[in-house]
Amino acid sequence: MLGGTFDPVHLGHLRICVELRERLGLDHVRLVPNRVPPHRDAPRASNAVRAQWIADAIADEPGLVLDSIELDRDGPSYTADTLAVLRERFPDSPLVCILGQDAFDGLVTWFRWEDIGELAHVVVVPRPGTPSSPVESLPGLMRTDRIEDLQQSLHGRLLAANVTPLAVSSTQVRRLLVQGRSVRYLVPDAVWHALAQTSEQSPPVYDA
Repeated sequence: MLGGTFDPVHLGHLRICVELRERLGLDHVRLVPNRVPPHRDAPRASNAVRAQWIADAIADEPGLVLDSIELDRDGPSYTADTLAVLRERFPDSPLVCILGQDAFDGLVTWFRWEDIGELAHVVVVPRPGTPSSPVESLPGLMRTDRIEDLQQSLHGRLLAANVTPLAVSSTQVRRLLVQGRSVRYLVPDAVWHALAQTSEQSPPVYDA
């Protein structure tokens, strides 16, 4: 799974999912939009709009799946809670939680973070344009460089994985939209078309 606000979803998100699905031999990658992110401001776009953007963006990519598990749940969107539900759904399959380097660096401040290694593997991807810090073992998460270790156990491994560095962020996309500038080729075409339509609304999805 890859969680986040996806406010809006952009090509960096999707490229991470596609590359890691292929490299790690995953059946699929679930994109899980937050309802109430505990460590950042609330999303500007609504739950329904963000979910629709993701659905439109991945419509022709069968290896990517929209999962509304956190949108359907009240309260803060804790990753440990989400992984616990996914573990119940897929009791006999390895689970992989994909985290950006910045999220991983703050992992020990997360709610029930110690449970994450008991539920899933963690794969850390660097944030383009920022220096990477070493990815070291944590309680419940043993560092490995072998993809096979993720495939041969259900949980508890920690892997750092480089992906194609696409230096785009949702913050950057929102800023450009507020400035009235184009975000084409930063977001999927389906999302670009949707944003173009919503920018004509009053008020638009993103405004100053």
